[in-house]
Amino acid sequence: MRTRILGAALATAAALTLTACGGGSDDGGDKPLADVSAAPKKAAITLDTPKTKPDLVLTDTNDKKYELVNATKGRPLLLYFGYTYCPDVCSTVVADIAAAEKTLSAEDREKLQVVFVTTDPERDTPKRMREWLDAQGGQDVVGLTGDFATIQAAAKGIGIFVEKPKKEKDGSITVSHGAEVVGFSPKDDGGHWIYTTETTKDQYSKDLPKIIKGENP
Repeated sequence: MRTRILGAALATAAALTLTACGGGSDDGGDKPLADVSAAPKKAAITLDTPKTKPDLVLTDTNDKKYELVNATKGRPLLLYFGYTYCPDVCSTVVADIAAAEKTLSAEDREKLQVVFVTTDPERDTPKRMREWLDAQGGQDVVGLTGDFATIQAAAKGIGIFVEKPKKEKDGSITVSHGAEVVGFSPKDDGGHWIYTTETTKDQYSKDLPKIIKGENP
């Protein structure tokens, strides 16, 4: 397993480096190599032009159809693409967001939507995703799986790199994907904010109340 950097720039005043994590064997036994970009001084990067929320229809962890646009309309949303066999980055991001969410009031927790879309749908079944999300403390996180081409197109639409999982000669599986979290405002359903893998639980805790109100962190 390995974590590697994918060079890319977002439509912001400053360039942002996308991080991707590669996965190994199904049992996740290989040790990861981590190399992630440094976080900006301010956790959230505010986009000049907001991203359009993907019109994504997939299957949730209850084996039910989930329509992202309809389910999250008018609600604050954090959207993340990753996979459960990821050796390091994905579990850290989900765990930090989940921990930050628990610091919110009950009212704000009810409003906030956190959605995790797998980039490895062949292995990430609804059952496995639910168990993995719960293990990261993400009982309130919606997990989605389904057709890879649909997932890849949705990610591309908001500037997130997703590559089809590749089986290596040694039997390991590499899954490369951009590891940014995109924050969508409840005011216009646009993706206004980007968080890197270096964003901490405390930074999310500080920013989430503003995102829930549709304000820039």
